[in-house]
Amino acid sequence: MWRSIASNALSFLVVAVFLAGGVLLWAQQQYSAEGPLDAAICLKVERGSNFNRVSEDLVDQGAISSGFLFRVGADYAEKTGDLKAGSFLVTEGASMSEIVDVVTRGGASTCGTEVVYRIGVNKATAEVRELDPNTQRFVEIAEFTPGEGEVPEQYARVRRESDTRYRIALAEGVTSWQVVEELKALDVLEGEVAELPAEGSLAPDSYEVRAGSDLAAVLAEMQSRQKSILAEAWANRADGLPFDTPEEMLVLASIIEKETGVAEERGTVASVFVNRLNQGMRLQTDPTVIYGITKGQGVLGRGLRQSELRRETPYNTYVINGLPPGPIANPGAAAIRAAVNPEDTDFLYFVADGTGGHVFARTLAEHNENVAKWRRIEAQQGGN
Repeated sequence: MWRSIASNALSFLVVAVFLAGGVLLWAQQQYSAEGPLDAAICLKVERGSNFNRVSEDLVDQGAISSGFLFRVGADYAEKTGDLKAGSFLVTEGASMSEIVDVVTRGGASTCGTEVVYRIGVNKATAEVRELDPNTQRFVEIAEFTPGEGEVPEQYARVRRESDTRYRIALAEGVTSWQVVEELKALDVLEGEVAELPAEGSLAPDSYEVRAGSDLAAVLAEMQSRQKSILAEAWANRADGLPFDTPEEMLVLASIIEKETGVAEERGTVASVFVNRLNQGMRLQTDPTVIYGITKGQGVLGRGLRQSELRRETPYNTYVINGLPPGPIANPGAAAIRAAVNPEDTDFLYFVADGTGGHVFARTLAEHNENVAKWRRIEAQQGGN
C-alpha cells in the first residue's frame, strides 16, 4: 500500500512540475508576445508612481491583457525598481516586455507635451505642442512671444505639469546679445548672466532643459558645443586659406552665415570671400557694416545709408581691408565648415536673385548686369 501511495505521490509531483513548467512557459510567451493595443498611446507615469498603478493604467487603455503578468514579468526581469517618471510612447502591438523596457530605460520622455523656445534672428517665439501618438507628429497647441503680454492658458497649464519637456532652439546667425536677452525672458530658466558671452561662441542648436535650469549653465553648454565644432573644423581645414587662426575662421564663418540662408550656397559664398582675401580685395559685405552700427543689439530694420557705407568703422568692410576684428553673429556648424573648406570657384561677386538665393559672377561687368536685374526685381516687388 505504501508503495502505491508513494508511486501516486511521485506521479502527482511530476504532473505538478510539468504543469508549473507549462504555466511558466505560457507566461513567458504572453509577456513577450504582441500586445492587444491597436493604436499607439502616450503613457503618463507620475513621479512617485509604481508598477501596480502603471499596470492598471495599461489595462484600462487596452495596452496589456494582464496586469498581474505585467508586474510579475517586470519583477522577474529585476526592473521593478527602475520605473521612471515621464510620458512614454507605447506603440501599436507593443509587448509587455517592450513596455517595461520603455518605462524603465530612462532618458527624456518620448511623447506628451513639449515647449519649444525658438530664438531667431528677427524674433523669438514659444511653441506649446503635443505629440500625436498615432502619427508621431507634433500638433501645435499655442504660440506666443515670451516676455510680452499674458501667456496663453495652455502654456500656464503645461508649466504646472511635471512631465512637460522644454527645448531651446537657437537659430543660426543670432547674436550673443540676442540670445542672452531672449533667455532672460524665459520663465523656465533661473539665475543671471554675469558676462555677455563672446560673439560667435554660442552654437546654434537644440538644447533640452528642465524647469528651473540655470541660465548660466545653459550658456556654458552652448559655448562648449561651439568650441568642439570649431576645433573639429579647424583640424580638418583645407590648405592655402588666407587666414591663420581659428578666430579668423570664426569671423569669416559668421559673415557667411549672415550672407545666405541657403544651405547649398554656403560653400560658394565662402569661395567668394576667400578669393577676395587671396587677391587683396575688400570684402564689401553689408552684414558687417550693419553689425558696426547695431553692435549686435537687435535688427537694423532699414536699409543702409550711403553715409554709413562710406564711414570708416572697424566693421565697415567697404572701407577696411581684410576681415573685421571679430565675429558678427553665432554661425552654425555648416557655415564654419564652409569657411575652411570653400568650394573651388573663381567667383568674386554675388547679389540676390529674388528667390532667396544669390547669383554669382566672375567679373565686375557680369556682376553689374546681375545687380541691374536685381534692381528691376526689387522695383517689381515694391510695386506689388
